[in-house]
Amino acid sequence: MEFRPIAQRVLEERYLRRDPEGRVVETPEELFRRVARGVAAAEARYGSAEEMARQIGSFYEAMTELKFLPNSPALMNADLPIGQLAACFVIPVHDDMGSIMDAVKSMALIHQTGGGTGFTFTHLRPRGDQVRSTGRVATGPVGFMRIFDTTTEVVKQGGRRRGANMGILNVDHPDILEFIKAKAELGILTNFNLSVAVTDAFMEKAERGEDYPLINPRNGQEWGRLNAREVFDTICHYARETGDPGLIFLDAIERANPTPELGRLEATNPCGEQPLLPYESCILGSINLSKLVKNGNLDWDELDRLVRLGVTFLDDCIDQSHFPLPQITAITRANRKIGLGIMGLADMFIQVGLAYDSPEALELADKLMARIQAQAVAQSEALAVRRGPFPNFYISRYHKEGRPPRRNATVTTIAPTGTISLIAGTSSGIEPLFALAYRRRTLEGEEFDEVHPLFIQKLREFGLEKEWLPKVMAVGRIRHFPEIPAEIRRLFPTTFEVSVEYQVKMQAAFQRHVENAVSKTINLAPEARVEDVAEAFRMAWRLGLKGITVYRYGSRPGQVLSIPPQRVEVSHEFSEECRLCSV
Repeated sequence: MEFRPIAQRVLEERYLRRDPEGRVVETPEELFRRVARGVAAAEARYGSAEEMARQIGSFYEAMTELKFLPNSPALMNADLPIGQLAACFVIPVHDDMGSIMDAVKSMALIHQTGGGTGFTFTHLRPRGDQVRSTGRVATGPVGFMRIFDTTTEVVKQGGRRRGANMGILNVDHPDILEFIKAKAELGILTNFNLSVAVTDAFMEKAERGEDYPLINPRNGQEWGRLNAREVFDTICHYARETGDPGLIFLDAIERANPTPELGRLEATNPCGEQPLLPYESCILGSINLSKLVKNGNLDWDELDRLVRLGVTFLDDCIDQSHFPLPQITAITRANRKIGLGIMGLADMFIQVGLAYDSPEALELADKLMARIQAQAVAQSEALAVRRGPFPNFYISRYHKEGRPPRRNATVTTIAPTGTISLIAGTSSGIEPLFALAYRRRTLEGEEFDEVHPLFIQKLREFGLEKEWLPKVMAVGRIRHFPEIPAEIRRLFPTTFEVSVEYQVKMQAAFQRHVENAVSKTINLAPEARVEDVAEAFRMAWRLGLKGITVYRYGSRPGQVLSIPPQRVEVSHEFSEECRLCSV
């Protein structure tokens, strides 16, 4: 197998096994063989040795052809003693010191195995409230979040994968303004993404400019009142300035909750694509669309085959995973949530001749995800016939609605696919291309240029490589060059050339057919206004998204080191992914 230099580096740094002296002792082929063998071992519970051998071959082939890859923990840990295969976890935080410290410990254990964690801090009493046991006043959610953040920092120093957290606070918590502003100062809560959990009622009040009550979670009593529009505007201001907070839409999430009798969905994983109950986990996998184009058309039959394979692979992972806590094992295997999604959307659009920001692309996205969802449910139902439905099926809304038994409470998720898209050599998740050319700088100070291979191919078709490649290397985009043929300019929009409206509409096209949620960063140009953020947030709510995150270019130091029209320079790990995690 041959990989791009950055993919080879990522494999060596994060995934390939090492001996006690730190030397790499595994090839990529051996990695994929190990994962296929470790996951397909679940087949022994349900079928013959011949069936297990066949699945090993199918899983191995899909991964070595880079048509399907699971989330990072499965690649790192499958068929090894650690054996933890899930990327996404939610841990409860209750309003007492023991629960808070238990949550910190649980988080550390999960991070140690490569997982990411989400928390709602909504149940903690507000800062300044009474603490009867000590006679003192409460620290409040933001103060306790710093303990989680510091612990994450310490744990990640020894790991192959950065720890990452999602911190959520309901908009009616008395400390909501402190939470919204929490990351205004650089260096604070750097291991957290933040999201404000809002309801339909709040969004309606924000549109009308009405006040709403703040509720003390300790006793359910009103603590004060704020103007909803002013709070919404404050959220938009800090999202523009820092990238945090995003929004999660509680009512949209709860309407899709497959097991409401087990509790409300109040928190998500770090990148927001996976709402989960307390102690639930989820294993993700993604199909590489850029490998499914033949003669300018998407191979729908191959897509169907890979969806069936992906659902089976992820269901096997639940049986094979060694979860870090017994509570996680219990509810994960009772609900058996999986999240199959895609990567390489932008590359696929180029290959079939569609501009990312075109009505035709939105139409294809809708058709594509509807097909994946239907095939994934059909395969989950087929697995239920052979293996049995998920244990909580008979208290789920599926049973109450008269639907057939299924193996998994959820089957589809769109993840950011950060490092696995680097390995696969394709565009990230459902994101547009960030740039057509990068200069990548490694930790050792090496620099090397990367140009999108489909762009080079198109320049060669038109005989323009020699003339235009150096110019594009200088700026990373082409739509502002009228001298370049319109067909090329149309096919290669970069993220800041795709309007906010189209970015949100693309996310909505997928969310309509995804059971969990969709991770996508709405990227904004440096000159974007607060009103642009507000309109993105309002549109996301109206279109039924479960969450939204924005990031204004240059608002934080970090991955991208220079801004257009200069050469685009990125750090060695940059992959257009969620800013914290790399599923």
